[in-house]
Amino acid sequence: MKMLIVVLALGTFAQSAVAKEPDCRIIESTSGRLACYDAAFPPKAKQPTVVESDAARAAYKDPFVAEEARTAAKLKNICRGC
Repeated sequence: MKMLIVVLALGTFAQSAVAKEPDCRIIESTSGRLACYDAAFPPKAKQPTVVESDAARAAYKDPFVAEEARTAAKLKNICRGC
């Protein structure tokens, strides 16, 4: 039983030692430090942006444009100096 506990404890500590990241902070040169970080954490590939240019889709028509035009026309016809 004791042997099982010892093996599990050693297995736990061994995983943390293997998973340790490189210490790039101690590198003096800027380009060397950057190369260390790039090797440790490679940049992710950017996904291409999707451009929607579907000709079958009709252009958006705002339903309130006509209502605003009618309201503006009514306001222009109000007699202010009567």
